[in-house]
Amino acid sequence: MRALVYELFRGACAVREVDKPVAPPGGVVVAVRATGLCRSDWHAWAGHDDIALPHVPGHELAGVVDSVGEGVERWHPGDRVTVPFVCGCGRCEWCDAGETQVCPDQEQPGFTHWGSFAEYVALHAADTNLVAVPESVDFASAASLGCRFATAYRALVHRARVSADEWVTVIGAGGVGLSAVMIATSLGARVIAVDRNPAALAVATDLGAAHVLRSDEVDVPAAVAGLTGGGGHVSVDAVGTEQTAADGIHSLRRRGRHVQIGLLPPVEGHPRVPMDRVIAWELDLLGSHGMAAGDYAEMLALIESGVLAPQRLIEQTIGLEEAGALLPVLDSAAPAGITVIDPAR
Repeated sequence: MRALVYELFRGACAVREVDKPVAPPGGVVVAVRATGLCRSDWHAWAGHDDIALPHVPGHELAGVVDSVGEGVERWHPGDRVTVPFVCGCGRCEWCDAGETQVCPDQEQPGFTHWGSFAEYVALHAADTNLVAVPESVDFASAASLGCRFATAYRALVHRARVSADEWVTVIGAGGVGLSAVMIATSLGARVIAVDRNPAALAVATDLGAAHVLRSDEVDVPAAVAGLTGGGGHVSVDAVGTEQTAADGIHSLRRRGRHVQIGLLPPVEGHPRVPMDRVIAWELDLLGSHGMAAGDYAEMLALIESGVLAPQRLIEQTIGLEEAGALLPVLDSAAPAGITVIDPAR
């Protein structure tokens, strides 16, 4: 099969012919029809994750089951499927409780094993992790759910428990940030979107953001306080830097909730967080690490009904060769939506 491979951290990415994967026991091989290009893929390429080289990235995917391994009961060749980027083992207490996103023995395509920037990808514990894709949802939209959209959905609905009329500040208007804008707006929240990129902020406005702020032009916490009468109820860091995390925390009112979605790479050993504000104002700091397959049904129902429209977030579709050129510069790119890869292009 064709796959995008790199052999060194921060090294060149090349499309090569490699062996097609074999379905593991309890798992499947999926023919990839669409896969998202995500900032998390850049983190792996940059060496921020413990992965084995050479490596095939890619963790947001949708496609068709190609073959099934021994012991798989629910899935058959030809089934349209997607999968969360965190795949639970299906055996531990966390998986039994439906909390596969925190499974201690989790697998992650594109991190713990070769991923979906390829024509085929192997997935583990299929009966626990695969999600059926309705015919009404196209593969590109389904692929966008695996990390950014589902993570934003869980962050706002299940972790922060956003209510109508609350102020929600979303820092970063890339794929996950724009997903958060759409989802928070659908919940009736008043959204402030923050980014440096005017094009991304224009998309945020189209998705329903009440206000947009240029992070390179304003003091974000002060501007949010002015717009909300003292700070937002919820903040979301959809970027993952020490500055954006601090801006999110400092933009909250007392007793507010901060959700950290963006991955925070180490800064002098560990990112610094303004814990003095967290303690004094009794703020809640929440992590959100994807979403379990069992929780997809409610999100897919909202997509089928038109309440949520992840297809509006897709900015462009590219091939594997273009992905190889774009991945190394993803940290400095200025996307105004989600980039999807079609391995057949």
